Amino acid sequence: MTFKERMAARFTRIGLREKLLFSMLAAVLFISVAIALVSRWILVSSLTNELEMRGFAIAHSVAERGGSYILDNDIPKLLVLIFDEARLRQRKDLVAYIFIEDQSGNILAHTLTHKLPDNLRANTLPPGRPDAIKLMELGNQEVYDLAAAINEGLYRIGTVHVGLNKRHIDTLVGKLRVAFLGFISAVVIITVILSSWLSKYITKPVSDLTRLSDEISRGNFDIPLKLGSGEDWDSAECPAFSNTDLPCWHFDQSRSGQTPAETHRKCADCAFYRKHQGDEVVQLGDSFRNMVWSIKLYRRRLRESEEKYRSLFDSGPDPIFVVDCASGTIRDANPRTTELYGYPREDLLGMPFLDLGPEHNPACLDFFTEGGGGCVYYPKRLHYKNGGEPFFVNMHACPISYRGKQAIIIAVTDITELIEKDAQLIQAAKMKSLGEMSAGVAHEINQPLNAIKVGSEFLSMMREEDLEIPKEHFEEVVNEISTQVDRAAEIIDTLRSFGRKSDLMEESVDLNQPVRAVLSMVRRQFELDNIRFELRLAEGLSPVRAHSNRLQQVIFNLVTNARDAINDVSHADGGGDRRIIIRTGNDESKVFIEVEDTGGGIDEKDQQKIFEPFFTTKEAGQGMGLGLAITYGIIKDYGGEIRIDSTKGQGTVFRMEFPAATAQGESKA
Repeated sequence: MTFKERMAARFTRIGLREKLLFSMLAAVLFISVAIALVSRWILVSSLTNELEMRGFAIAHSVAERGGSYILDNDIPKLLVLIFDEARLRQRKDLVAYIFIEDQSGNILAHTLTHKLPDNLRANTLPPGRPDAIKLMELGNQEVYDLAAAINEGLYRIGTVHVGLNKRHIDTLVGKLRVAFLGFISAVVIITVILSSWLSKYITKPVSDLTRLSDEISRGNFDIPLKLGSGEDWDSAECPAFSNTDLPCWHFDQSRSGQTPAETHRKCADCAFYRKHQGDEVVQLGDSFRNMVWSIKLYRRRLRESEEKYRSLFDSGPDPIFVVDCASGTIRDANPRTTELYGYPREDLLGMPFLDLGPEHNPACLDFFTEGGGGCVYYPKRLHYKNGGEPFFVNMHACPISYRGKQAIIIAVTDITELIEKDAQLIQAAKMKSLGEMSAGVAHEINQPLNAIKVGSEFLSMMREEDLEIPKEHFEEVVNEISTQVDRAAEIIDTLRSFGRKSDLMEESVDLNQPVRAVLSMVRRQFELDNIRFELRLAEGLSPVRAHSNRLQQVIFNLVTNARDAINDVSHADGGGDRRIIIRTGNDESKVFIEVEDTGGGIDEKDQQKIFEPFFTTKEAGQGMGLGLAITYGIIKDYGGEIRIDSTKGQGTVFRMEFPAATAQGESKA
């Protein structure tokens, strides 16, 4: 590191006061020294020139007055003249000697008490010059020898030499130097005093602000903030600080540009936001204090808001998760999560949110990681407790910023009890439906029983009469009995499947299967009522995620309502178009099923009400109207939609659309 770099590094480490002091002192010293040097040069030059001019004046005076004495060869008067000039006033300290020489260079007179040194005669006048000056040696001292011509008319008759004592000149210059050094010293002392006072005046507020900044950076906002001498910031005097529900005019509303309302007149001129008279340092102190006050006010409000929402977060009746959007891990969870899911809080923190619901949670995370905005609602999601116990929840997810990172806050509501009650209601409805199907089921079972009875009576009669049964007849009877037994078993299995309670886990279902299962139980009963089924079932249907027996309940409810609608407009014995058409098919990423009847249709005003619980257009005692409400709920559970196309007098078409299941088992959105 060079000397310049070391000095710069050392300068940066010293305090602001020392920097100001040294900088001001260096500037004043530089200016003072520069002024002193220039002034000294000017004054020394002027003094030297003045003394030289005085010497030449003496020489010219002697030359004018001594010319006649030289012509008369009056040496005594010439001596008197030069001695008088050398001793006049204070010239004795300045004039070292005076001597006169003639045209030939002979010394006519001099003021020295000893022989004139030959070296003093070396200063000769150049041709055409009236005078000359040269520094000479006189013993152990130096003198300025000034030579001037003595003229008489046009002719030079001699030369006068005046020696000026250089030591006397140097003494005068030394006195001048001492005066300037004294001046510079006085300036330095005054500068040090003024700089010290000024730097202290400037740096003390800055030091106070630095101290306040350090305290604030450590989180200490309770330090006193003085506005001026004897004036303290008392937060209790600010109504907006003690009551955060009251807005602060300067902090909250001054940026709007509106005039303060009557309730804010006093706040608009409060003691906490104002400027004192003073220089920029005072203004800086006021601005800093105003900034600190705003931070204190904002921090208090933020702390109260944090405490309020943390209290809501911790005391919420439902589990709440904060999930990191990038990693999908749980970053925070309220106490209710540990109660519902059975995990300790330390185990939940850092756990992948997918572990709580591998089937349904990925859709929620993918929505936000792919740029989705706003809040999203996910009903009837399947989650698992610690130990693998499944239960159903509704999820409400919203994007938030959590500790500087993008996250999702997910509120979970346990709806397992509601699902079980719905299942009980559906089960009760299915039991009621079984009662309605009993006649048709009995007829369906009677047919194979009659066939079995006829076959068994035939075999018994042949045995009683001891008749030989041909082998082919025996095999035909036995095969027919076996076939009828299988048919009866199939009907019973279908009836058992329809009547059992649905599992929690969904399965892949071909929509044609529940249609055929329901028709196997009710077709004969409907045909006895002169109602025919037309099946237009598409082959190769995409599967849907659902429960087969619940879909059977949907089909049964719809065909039962279709039968009632047909019976409202025609009688079994009166003829007429008495048909129920059932269609299935694929429509892009959806699978649909339609149930169409030839009944009387539905009034437009009733089409928006038929799915409401207990709404019915039937007469009292003919039903409570829960069938279509249950149907609507089941379809919504599987992410499906139901639409009605009905005109009064022209029948009704119920169209249900379900998202097709993907290879992983999830439904396509």
